Amino acid sequence: MRQDKSFTGNPVTGPPRVLIVSGSFGAGHDRAAQQIAYRLAADGFEAPIVDLVDLVRSGAVMRRAYRLQIDRLPVTWDWLLAACSRPAGLRLARRSVLGAAGRLLDLVTPSTVAVISTYPLASQLLGQLRRSGDLRVPAVTFLTDMSVHPLWIATGIDRHFAIHRVAGQQAAGLGAEDVAVTGPLVDARFSPPTPAQRLAARRHFGLPLDERLALVVTGSWGVGQFARTADDIAATGLAVPVVACGQNGAARRRLQGAGHIALDWVDDMPRLLRAADVVVQSGGGMTSLEALATGVPVITYRSLAGHGRMSAEALHQAGWAPWARTVQELAVFLRHPAVPSPRPGNHDIVEQVRGLAGLSLSPA
Repeated sequence: MRQDKSFTGNPVTGPPRVLIVSGSFGAGHDRAAQQIAYRLAADGFEAPIVDLVDLVRSGAVMRRAYRLQIDRLPVTWDWLLAACSRPAGLRLARRSVLGAAGRLLDLVTPSTVAVISTYPLASQLLGQLRRSGDLRVPAVTFLTDMSVHPLWIATGIDRHFAIHRVAGQQAAGLGAEDVAVTGPLVDARFSPPTPAQRLAARRHFGLPLDERLALVVTGSWGVGQFARTADDIAATGLAVPVVACGQNGAARRRLQGAGHIALDWVDDMPRLLRAADVVVQSGGGMTSLEALATGVPVITYRSLAGHGRMSAEALHQAGWAPWARTVQELAVFLRHPAVPSPRPGNHDIVEQVRGLAGLSLSPA
């Protein structure tokens, strides 16, 4: 039975602390965690980030398996997500992280007023700890994705933050409690460039100065059908593809051998996005939101299996990124790109956390 959710420890006398639990399965969950931490720290909170991979004994194995699935066996990711949509699969997912409960609770200090998850399995763990009463401060899920899989929604989580009403409605439909739309959390460095900044960015990366450039993003790991995407973009004659290969050095060398512009790991994504006329993506991750904040239109093409297709549909529904399902549709969207302006959410995440912290700081 669900226990009392109020915090009954001693009042906090120092800076309030919010523990953020991310998951380094790609970079998107970590970047969202970093933005939450930045905003909280600016408001006087301590906001340490912990990686679920470091808490779960098999975390590194889970991460390697995920990368293998996405890169080599994407159909198995479809199967796994489908399985985790059913009760038996959800129970198995919860058990896979339960062994990290003690290590996570050790990080909840007397000054901790809330715990925020930016990764689905972290939310499942926090929900279990709230239901058992072992975690006695509010637990929050920040839904980093535009689409919401059932794995994101855990009974026991006190509040859910969504980046768009589409994601919020999906979460509520799956039984999420107390959903608030905060809008996307994007680093302030991602902003529309001046013509001089665009030109300087192209010079910095050695890109053509006068061509129309389509930046193909592949995530931090460099996954997806991006070589075929580059070929298709080039075949339209409407833009020159520039492929950001992330950590996939082998793919970069193959693309360069085929005559494409291919970049290795890029530390300065704000500058790279300033150089682009359009972004073509397949995973629906954080880079899509960063591109829109930079004023660059986004197109989804050759979407990844599982969550990639779910996010493609949600981004299309939200009007943030059209989903090109054929090369003909890709050419249409390249010829007539539109730059939607993501609206801020109805709720500020810091104010939301302050409200929850106020409840947790109240005497029993």
